[in-house]
Amino acid sequence: MGTIAQNLYSWDIAYDWKHQGSEWSKDWGGVEMQWYASIFPRIHAFIPTSCILEIGPGFGRWTHFLNDLCDRLIVVDLSKKCIHSCQHRFSHCSHISYHINDGLSLDEVVDESVDFVFSFDSLVHVEMDVIEVYLKQLALKLTPNGVGFIHHSNMAEYATYFSLLKKIPEGKIIDLLSKLRIIERKSHWRAFSMSADRFARIASDAGLQCISQEIVNWKTSPKRLIDCLSVFTIKGSHWERPNQLIRNDGFMREAKYLSKLSKLYCAGFAKKNRRSALVQRSK
Repeated sequence: MGTIAQNLYSWDIAYDWKHQGSEWSKDWGGVEMQWYASIFPRIHAFIPTSCILEIGPGFGRWTHFLNDLCDRLIVVDLSKKCIHSCQHRFSHCSHISYHINDGLSLDEVVDESVDFVFSFDSLVHVEMDVIEVYLKQLALKLTPNGVGFIHHSNMAEYATYFSLLKKIPEGKIIDLLSKLRIIERKSHWRAFSMSADRFARIASDAGLQCISQEIVNWKTSPKRLIDCLSVFTIKGSHWERPNQLIRNDGFMREAKYLSKLSKLYCAGFAKKNRRSALVQRSK
């Protein structure tokens, strides 16, 4: 997995962002369906609220929705390109503040000011040391009843598998096994030092309590649950409870089904069909 410097190069220089991140929502039928049918149901209990902090907004794929769910929105990213894009995209929104950090620091965020922390499709790319630094700070930034929702890697659970996989010589056999989906070579640039268990332990050491963790599969890795959605709160908050963990190997089946539904219900498809109808009538 990449270092902070490699992440900065990837998202600030190498990646062209021509689709503003929407390309990563194609499996769900688009950004709209992924948000309303997959992400929002998992966080709806905690929003709307007064202040939301989003870590790693990219070009504002989820900022677009979070924007209407709070009185104050703080977005933090190590990429100048991403922050500048968000500033331009949401220039009409006076309640959003923007901060370019070093990939670690939340110094610009006032202590005990954040009601909800959100990060999806970003912190899956950072290693355990970065997660640890962020969680220690979030324990200070969250309000007494604040809650966080972070999408992170669970790749450490499969470290042995990928280590053994590297020992298989390249050639027709490994290509065939990969084609038959007997083995999965893609790591999806996930952090190999992170897992659900490690996240929960780091959170506890920081004074936080994981209240739910959903370990999920991702994209072309249907058998291996390489990601985790962790929800946590301040110890002693009214949300605190023993951690509830589930292993969901149907996460990508859910995405596939939502992709079908998106053709019926999403505004984007409705507009596209309406334009097609108008073109047909004009012929």
